[in-house]
Amino acid sequence: MADRHQVMSFRVRAQQLDRDQGRLADTAILDIGVQNTGPDGARWALSLRGVDVTALPDKDLVLLWTVRGAPHLYRRADIGKVVAAVEPFSDADAGKRIYDASKPLKAAGIDNIAALDEVAAHLRAIVTKPTVKGDVSGRLATVLPEPYLRFCRACNATHIYEMPFRLAAVRAGLELQLDTSPPVLQRSTGFTRAAAPGDRFDLIRAYLRLLGPATPKQVAGYLDAPLKDVKAHWPDDVIEVTVGGEVRALLAADEQALESADAKVTRLLGPYDLFLQAKDRATLLPDAAHAKELWPVLGRPGAVLVDGELVGTWRPRKSGKTFTVAVQPWHKLPVATRKAITAQAERLAAYRAVSLTSVDFAN
Repeated sequence: MADRHQVMSFRVRAQQLDRDQGRLADTAILDIGVQNTGPDGARWALSLRGVDVTALPDKDLVLLWTVRGAPHLYRRADIGKVVAAVEPFSDADAGKRIYDASKPLKAAGIDNIAALDEVAAHLRAIVTKPTVKGDVSGRLATVLPEPYLRFCRACNATHIYEMPFRLAAVRAGLELQLDTSPPVLQRSTGFTRAAAPGDRFDLIRAYLRLLGPATPKQVAGYLDAPLKDVKAHWPDDVIEVTVGGEVRALLAADEQALESADAKVTRLLGPYDLFLQAKDRATLLPDAAHAKELWPVLGRPGAVLVDGELVGTWRPRKSGKTFTVAVQPWHKLPVATRKAITAQAERLAAYRAVSLTSVDFAN
């Protein structure tokens, strides 16, 4: 049995949020991928884990559309194993991952994985040099048959479905250029997909290692994979842990780390930080009103993490030369905690290469 504090502290330690210094090679979250969404995305997540992002050569990093079709940052040296790790477990899994695109493909008698391979072949042929996503999409619409395409009312044009496009890109050996908006696709050079990802990059094991203890349903939710497939690939070397009356699993090697976990650190987590991606939101944040504030439908704030607990939200405010961090605490914070949050706001300003004007606490 484990209580909330143990679970939260275990994840802080497992994700190295308590680390002051670290190297790219031993940064654990890069094994599962670091989502790069918003200005405080993947590089800020790495910075929070002690990596000096200003000293990172771009050539050591690779940005790929992978889990849930979102852009994730990885070590370039790992790309072959990453591509193997994000391969769908089955055709049904591929169908779930591409959402509504699966229905017209099925009606046309086209298997989902075969469809991804078809799109990948065309992508590989089209992207012979760095190419903006919109141009690639336009080219695809001229070479793919009707089951792959949909009419977009917003654009008043016919496009390929979004998820097959994104998930086929990595199969085509394509990456996203760093720091481009709209995205620019280019060929990745010098890698071959591994036959298997190995334990380190296996996505189910990585979830349990970084976001455990967890149930198969929670892992399936994170991957957008069918529960049946996740259960079929469930590791053997796990132990049962009861959390809040729910039986979950943890890698047996992490049992002692869970039992002894106690985190003492303050961090300003980005809106899509891995810590906030866990699918047991009631464990992360039991208060329903606070959860609604942290995970709105649109415009997510960041989260204030203090000693293993989420204690409020934060938002950056930049106007001209002024940069403030607005903090909304969920309860009265001690002076020492406010000072620690202010220190982290200074760290964020340094990361953004601006001067911090103020930290505005709502109460």
